[in-house]
Amino acid sequence: MKLYNKYSDYLKSKYGEKVYKLPVNLPCTCPNRDGTLGYGGCTFCADAGTGFEMLDSSLSVKEQLIRNMAYIKKKYKAEKFIAYFQNYTNTYMETERFKNYINDALMDDIVEIAVSTRPDCISDEKLKFLYEIKEFQNVNITIELGLQTVNYHTLQAINRGHSLAEFVDAVLRCKGYNLEICAHVILNLPGDTILDTAETAKILSVLKVDQVKIHSLYIMENTIMGELYKNNEITIISKDEYVERVVVFLEHLHKDIAVQRLAGRAPKENSLFVNWGMSWWKIKDEILNKMESENRYQGSNNKFNKL
Repeated sequence: MKLYNKYSDYLKSKYGEKVYKLPVNLPCTCPNRDGTLGYGGCTFCADAGTGFEMLDSSLSVKEQLIRNMAYIKKKYKAEKFIAYFQNYTNTYMETERFKNYINDALMDDIVEIAVSTRPDCISDEKLKFLYEIKEFQNVNITIELGLQTVNYHTLQAINRGHSLAEFVDAVLRCKGYNLEICAHVILNLPGDTILDTAETAKILSVLKVDQVKIHSLYIMENTIMGELYKNNEITIISKDEYVERVVVFLEHLHKDIAVQRLAGRAPKENSLFVNWGMSWWKIKDEILNKMESENRYQGSNNKFNKL
């Protein structure tokens, strides 16, 4: 019995060989940063967003992909790639501008396009366009939706600007266009309990998302959460508790959902808290060792596996 459904295995089964993600950084923002819903973004989000390892957004989509592709091809001898529109909310723009960016990613060796966005920034016009790309250009499409938690009290506290209902609606609409879904979750948000962890996995299983990306919370300077952390107004769970939460999450997650990541990474500069001072891969090793020694695996506590 394998411990969990690794994303790399999922891609290899899907495409017949290793496939690598190439990050794309667009000059865009979010509705809870520009005043539409609020200012400052999510309480944990820094000014640079999540794209701290990306090329500058002033470069064209093609130039970013060409540069990243050349590096990965040389280092890993890769032949197939996913163009990953990663930072901020990549559907939060005019439809024609969005179409132009996506069309620029239709290059040789790009077998899939992944678009990271918010569940309240999905329009049927853009979904129809992505569906047509999939059907007529033979390029798979994955929508990566930030959920973080199913606890709507926590969502409000971190200034997400949407609730669980918007996420459910977005998944159902994307599925209506036959697009794959990857849900992003953070398993150690202040205010969440291990019951929220299990419930998040169960909701994602019922919704039949295709992939999930598990993040561990990191806290940066010049963020609302950073100020709360420095003033001792929030509590971060221990590393051992995080490890247990990941295992519980996987146990309650449908066995067929691919798992992209078990812990997050963060920039060293201006960070206040990152992975309890450990490297992400050491935390990953602890998670896998715990699962193996305790005979716990993905889907082992998920009654929806039989649906």
